[in-house]
Amino acid sequence: MSELHPVVEKVTRRIIERSLPRRRKYLDLIERGREAGTNRDRLSCGNLAHGFAASGDDKPAIRAGRAMNIGIVTAYNDMLSAHQPYGRYPEQIKLAAREVGATAQVAGGVPAMCDGVTQGQAGMDLSLFSRDVIAMGTAVSLSHAMFEGVALLGLCDKIVPGLLIGALRFGHLPTILIPAGPMPSGLANKEKQRVRQLYAEGKVGKAELLDSEAASYHSAGTCTFYGTANSNQMMMEMMGLHLPGSSFVNPGTKLRQELTRAAVHQLTRIGWDGSDYRPLGRCVDEKAIVNACIGLLATGGSTNHAIHLPAIARAAGISIDWTDFAELSDVVPLLARVYPNGAGDVNDFHAAGGVPAVIGELLKAGLLHRDILTVAREDLTGYAYEPALCSRAGGNPDSGADASRPGLLPAQEHDVEWRRVEASRDPGLIRPASDPFSADGGMKLLSGNLGRCVMKTSAVDSARWTIEAPARVFADQDDVLRAFKDGELDRDVVVVVRFQGPRANGMPELHKLTPALGVLQDRGYNVALVTDGRMSGASGKVPAAIHVSPEAKGGGPLALLRDGDLVRVCAVTGQLEVVIDEDEWSFRTAAEEPKPPYDTGRELFALMRGTCDEAERGASAMLAAMDSEID
Repeated sequence: MSELHPVVEKVTRRIIERSLPRRRKYLDLIERGREAGTNRDRLSCGNLAHGFAASGDDKPAIRAGRAMNIGIVTAYNDMLSAHQPYGRYPEQIKLAAREVGATAQVAGGVPAMCDGVTQGQAGMDLSLFSRDVIAMGTAVSLSHAMFEGVALLGLCDKIVPGLLIGALRFGHLPTILIPAGPMPSGLANKEKQRVRQLYAEGKVGKAELLDSEAASYHSAGTCTFYGTANSNQMMMEMMGLHLPGSSFVNPGTKLRQELTRAAVHQLTRIGWDGSDYRPLGRCVDEKAIVNACIGLLATGGSTNHAIHLPAIARAAGISIDWTDFAELSDVVPLLARVYPNGAGDVNDFHAAGGVPAVIGELLKAGLLHRDILTVAREDLTGYAYEPALCSRAGGNPDSGADASRPGLLPAQEHDVEWRRVEASRDPGLIRPASDPFSADGGMKLLSGNLGRCVMKTSAVDSARWTIEAPARVFADQDDVLRAFKDGELDRDVVVVVRFQGPRANGMPELHKLTPALGVLQDRGYNVALVTDGRMSGASGKVPAAIHVSPEAKGGGPLALLRDGDLVRVCAVTGQLEVVIDEDEWSFRTAAEEPKPPYDTGRELFALMRGTCDEAERGASAMLAAMDSEID
């Protein structure tokens, strides 16, 4: 393995130093949790009897307290395709736990909303704050002090960050995230995109569009494009919180079932009664957070994690910002092209070697921290391995498995083994670090007199990294679409959609605009989007300066813009600016803030909108309040 890259070392050291006081407080918290807080030894007889009253055959083991009791926190529902497979996981986990003398109980359920269903709808305004609700629901689930380990069942956008944030407040507990995998490939994503653009132009009808969408999103599992949900799974592997190579194994397969079983067995090995105690709060440290960021950059992952990673880090007493992202992006090469950054989907990516192949390449290039505490290996080197089915006898000795490596799971307990991924099996999807798709990670920090923001360039043609054009300013995405249909945007234009930040309306994704803006670009116009809202994790070919901070609500610079102002968006120089005389700019008054909408439950989140912090800190009301209490 190569020496650690000096920029990775510098950024990590800066994060450690910046985080030192709060990280120390956090580690003190989890030590207290183990010794004198949330554990079964502290329960009274009445407390404990309530906790095992309905446990059936597991009641004697839970009552005796001689073995780990695993708390399952599940995001199951059967409307959301990604989470439908979790319906039977609790029973599978209980059976696997009994095989090694442990027990398991469903500690609680948390909501799991689908941005794919709410995209462009009123419900999207609840989306980002659902992460705080999930985190609080996870904390409520684990507050019963009945558990010595945690299995987190969740996959999609706000769900994994929410589960992790909540579980980190009980960071003395060993914790494993157990994925369910992506649906098999359906209609090619490029074809789906083509039909969407035809619909935006009025060239196909709703029936044809629905046929296309239904052929793409067709069964249980995560969507197959590389958006926020699948970026979540990649990051969990980069942080060592999954079993190696387990992210993208399809639901309903024998291998998927055996990986769940193996995860439960492993969880029982890393409890505090053994010699290999691995609490979540120690696994999620500064190096693991940096690894997640590097994985995001190397694979062209979702921009939503420019919000989620700072929030996850804060929950563990760690502070990262967009400058850290940008400096890492300058030295981390783009090793993967997965739709919308390429033609292949996550199933193709997995077949090409997937996350283990990327980890192996990054380790060889000195671009990942090898020495992190993972849930299943002695260090991250073991995450350059992929799982495969084997015989119960321990596998074929000629299969390429390396069962002698310290920290590998005992093969005799399950039907899965791990094999090292030596190289990419498809250079069109995964490249070596010595010959990447791009020399940088494709996530740029832009700043100027309009604020700070991020721009994902990995799917944007480099000829469009700089757009300078008159602004057309909107406060509602539906108004943008009306202007598009009326031909008002058929020109070079910077579309500004403001009052979309977390304090204004919960920071919805604006993916609904993608087809229309793509059509304008295809017509030959220079087009960019500037917004204090979010773009989809599948944001693509149109340059988008997103998460602009400070947001327009409360007087951020976007509130001063007017139609016709010349706006410059440049990923080359890192500029987000209105080209205007400084005196004129200084005398501008802010536009009137639109009244918050009142429907579909959005009003229930008024407290969160009023108290959350900026996107760069994680856009969280809960964490902002927590920080003030800790301080």
